[in-house]
Amino acid sequence: MSTSPSSTGTIKSKVSKFLRVKKTWIPKAIKYIWILFLCFILGLPLYILSVKVDLFGLFGGMPSLTEIENPDNDLSSEILSADGVSLGRYHRGANRSQVHFNELSDDLVNTLLISEDHRFYEHSGLDLPAYGRVLKGLLTFSPAGGGSTITQQLAKNLYTLNPDKSLDGHLAILGKYPKRIIQKTKEWIISIKLEENFTKEEIIAMYLNTATFSSNTFGIKVASETYFDKGPDSLNIQESAVLVGMLQAATAFDPNRNPKSSLRKRNEVLNKLFRHGYKIKTLKEYDSVKALPIELKYSFQNQNEGLATYFRTVLQNYLTKYCNDKGIDLYNSGLKIYTTIDSRLQKYAEEAVSEHMKDLQGKFFSEWKRRNRNPWVDENGVEIKDFLQKRIKQSDAYKMYVEKYGEDSDSLKIMLKLKKPMTIFTWNGERDTTFSSFDSLNYYKRFLQTGLMSMDPNTGHIKAWVGGFNHKYFKFDHVRQGKRQPGSTFKAFIYGLAIENNYSPCHQMIDISPQFSTPGQPDWYPMNSNGTRGSGKKMTIRQAMAQSVNAISAQLMKDLGEENVVEFAHRMGIESHLDAVPSLCLGTSDVSLFEMVGAYSTFVNGGINTQPFFISRIEDKNGNVIENFVPKTKQAIDEQTAFRMIYMLKGGVEEKGGSSRGLSPAILQDNEVGGKTGTTNDASDGWYMGVTHNLVTGVWVGGDERGIHFPSWDFGQGTRTARPIWDKYMVKTYADPKSGVTKGYFKRPSNGVDVSFDCGKFTQVSDSVKVEDEEEWDIKN
Repeated sequence: MSTSPSSTGTIKSKVSKFLRVKKTWIPKAIKYIWILFLCFILGLPLYILSVKVDLFGLFGGMPSLTEIENPDNDLSSEILSADGVSLGRYHRGANRSQVHFNELSDDLVNTLLISEDHRFYEHSGLDLPAYGRVLKGLLTFSPAGGGSTITQQLAKNLYTLNPDKSLDGHLAILGKYPKRIIQKTKEWIISIKLEENFTKEEIIAMYLNTATFSSNTFGIKVASETYFDKGPDSLNIQESAVLVGMLQAATAFDPNRNPKSSLRKRNEVLNKLFRHGYKIKTLKEYDSVKALPIELKYSFQNQNEGLATYFRTVLQNYLTKYCNDKGIDLYNSGLKIYTTIDSRLQKYAEEAVSEHMKDLQGKFFSEWKRRNRNPWVDENGVEIKDFLQKRIKQSDAYKMYVEKYGEDSDSLKIMLKLKKPMTIFTWNGERDTTFSSFDSLNYYKRFLQTGLMSMDPNTGHIKAWVGGFNHKYFKFDHVRQGKRQPGSTFKAFIYGLAIENNYSPCHQMIDISPQFSTPGQPDWYPMNSNGTRGSGKKMTIRQAMAQSVNAISAQLMKDLGEENVVEFAHRMGIESHLDAVPSLCLGTSDVSLFEMVGAYSTFVNGGINTQPFFISRIEDKNGNVIENFVPKTKQAIDEQTAFRMIYMLKGGVEEKGGSSRGLSPAILQDNEVGGKTGTTNDASDGWYMGVTHNLVTGVWVGGDERGIHFPSWDFGQGTRTARPIWDKYMVKTYADPKSGVTKGYFKRPSNGVDVSFDCGKFTQVSDSVKVEDEEEWDIKN
């Protein structure tokens, strides 16, 4: 087929035109490409340099090299037990604690790297292949994950997304996209600096320490404890996969709040481990492990939960003053507070308290209900009619309503009796109900309270501190904050003074109450627990102490002098004011359980009073010791007096009718034990002080206040109320070979025992003396 000349000319014309356009377009394109290339080559470094130096304040400041090397991170202060268990933390807002790389399990580290940054050990902070993957995904509209390295994420955690370290400049007002580009640039710069100044292992640890989890939980240590009740060094691949999955969206993949989403995310992470061949080698193994449920042991940490809740509150009050004096912020300085508390003994003490108090409270309720009476009675056993009306005025609800309505308004009375939903404590768990303010007061005032403190008498270390049985509902600490009459447990100081004044444990006296005369008052004869003025029988003072005979301790008080007894008690470690009056022989002056345990420990420790203490040392976040704590000691009595008093205390276990008879064989076998019960005359307090060669423990049980009484004196005896708690505690402690508490014998005086305890021989020698004393008692009584 031929082509006409005209059409041929047209084609040539078009081709010629195309070639002319091409000749003009290609140079322009090349020119612009070079311009763009040069702008990129020159502009990018200039842009990065401008960001780095914050040119004209446009981009915001960058952290200094010092800040990079020493990142400032708010850290909660951690409380540690003597056996290395975390008891809790003090924090303001964020609950955060640090770990070192060697405290991370291999499964956790490998799960993190495989899931988040599998080329971590190959790059220097920036992963260029990852950026290529991201760019390709954007161009093909098929996102392929993020390109941030762990180092970049650390930079983001430390600075660019930390509101306390705002690095924004003037350009931040342009909106989120320009701001995000600048932030990303800063991440690159900071990442490179981090890689230059830290090892890879340090970066991993720093990243996990700054990671945000859910439930106000920050850092891998707190997260592993919160969700799995273990340290990060013990996490397996399933647990690690859960926590690593939360790094992408903490709340969305929270196993407590969103268990299905968390399980799905965990399995995605496990699939990555399978693809990389870590721990999961076959498809069958992967199918098996992904079918496993998340074994959650969730425990949200607060001051009302966990071990030693009362102790932690007491410790917080002490540390607040201590840190203020030293210019330290307790709540964000990352202190390590090493305490003397042993987590195992603390656990056994709390278990013993709960087990006995639940049973005792049930009997207390039943007995008062059987009597159809309320437990608030006066010293004569008569019910206090306006008890609740007076106590309601001390409540927060009353004060709030008075401020709102006025003290004499009808609205006040209506609001106090208005029922509203509330959750209450019961020994069978919390219960929802509707109570008025009066109902609540009437309910809670019927609960018995308790306190227990256990101490190593040789070191002064407090090993267990139980200020009550439920810190959430009953805040008052009954170890140190509360002071009550010690009853017969105070008699140890009367007998101690007698022993110091050369009375032998075999010294015999007659069970007849002495007469105390005070000008302007009727004569007073202390009664024995059975309501009599004595049996008239002879007994050794060891027997009298073992049986808690009031008449004998009253005689000794009269012979030795009230002021001297007060001085002796203070020397032993009692710090409270003691009234130097005859009734002190019955333990009528208020003291704390803290003081009593410290004072009884003096007998066990060869007469050396060691002031109880509960902190061994405090370290800063870097492990530098701020202070080591040592006990304050003094020689209160000599070794011989102390050992004779130990023999006296053992009488409660060994003498017929002793108040410590009936202790569990598991405690007594191959062991030396002493003890003293105490019960106040008005049946409002029950005590027990138990001593062994390496543990002195005191227990108190009673009402929330003095007006709350046991149904009877027999019901409230220390033998029934307090001693069973000590017994349960010691049985549990001895049953655990890892507790560190062993059976054994009290230490003897360094120069031997200087007195015979053969009371049969002593009676023959001193019998004539005692006859004269008996005749004297007959004349006076």
